[in-house]
Amino acid sequence: MKSKLVILSLLLAGASTVMAQNEGTKDRFYSEKFKDNIFISAGVGAQVNVNPDNSDYGLGDAITPLIQISVGKLFNPVWGIRGQVAGMWSTLYSKYGMPSGTYNEIKNKKYVTLHADGMMNLTNLFAGYKENRVFTISAFAGPGLTFAKAFGNQKNINALINGSVGLMGQFNVNRYLDINLEARGEVSPSMFGSESSGYTDGAVSLTAGVTYTFGGKKFVTCPKVDESAINDEVNRYRDELATAQSDLANAKNALANVKPETKEVIKEVQIAGPRAVFFEIGRTKISDRGMVNLQLAAKIIKANPDKKYKITGYADKATGSVKLNQQLSDKRAQVVYDALIKEGVDATQLEILGNGGTDNMFGKDKLNRVVILE
Repeated sequence: MKSKLVILSLLLAGASTVMAQNEGTKDRFYSEKFKDNIFISAGVGAQVNVNPDNSDYGLGDAITPLIQISVGKLFNPVWGIRGQVAGMWSTLYSKYGMPSGTYNEIKNKKYVTLHADGMMNLTNLFAGYKENRVFTISAFAGPGLTFAKAFGNQKNINALINGSVGLMGQFNVNRYLDINLEARGEVSPSMFGSESSGYTDGAVSLTAGVTYTFGGKKFVTCPKVDESAINDEVNRYRDELATAQSDLANAKNALANVKPETKEVIKEVQIAGPRAVFFEIGRTKISDRGMVNLQLAAKIIKANPDKKYKITGYADKATGSVKLNQQLSDKRAQVVYDALIKEGVDATQLEILGNGGTDNMFGKDKLNRVVILE
């Protein structure tokens, strides 16, 4: 029962590590493409079996070699996941079932362990991400399975659930290569079964190795949206609409008060200028502020049925591929078109166009993620 509680605690620790988020950096970093930041690692070292029987004899002779290979992915500079295959053999010195004062040495208990680790880079979490940082420390935890001939007559291979936690130091050689030092502690049901007096085995390992990242480590930033700039644009358009509505009301009042014998007075009404609807990076959803802008524009368009308007979508050329930016600009123009139609605008008054990724138009790259209605 005690061993099961320990394993459960380790599993929960692994889940917590994977779900943790990078709150230590001002700017958000992430892998732009799924194939980015995939890595492979290999390491060698030693492991000691912390079995109660070995503790009676002395752990020094229970140290055995260890080889491990890992494949994983970093989702951002703070957290990632990996799968690891590790193993060689384990040694037990036991007097369980033997005459008093004697030990039975069980050598070369071959095994293979599979680990599923959630990885958290503690240095980047607390000190912020720096691309050229020489050394970082990461924590990892997760569940696993150990395969060995265990229990009973030791003839059948059994799968034993384990849990583990550890720390890893990484020396950054370049954007492709790291040198690793890794320490892991794990616990599982004893692979020695009836040959051991303990129900649970512990293991502590220390390995050194290298990590190669395919294509090199690549992270892009996702800065916060400049809401003040958007608010300024919305407020300006509201002021223009209020002025136009006031002029229209004054013109109607003047016409209502004109007597039949007097000359008709016609007052020209100004039509509001172009409208801009801004989008978040990689998104095609219209924000609440954007909908307010379109609802105001729809009133003007419907008030001028003889006018035609062009809806042009853009994307930020500084991020994303040419194909992705073209798709984003097309979809953004389409959602603005659909929103205006929903507001009752006649489709014959509208024309849509996607211009793809565009160089800086308004002083900031992020303001290129826009649809212009004019």
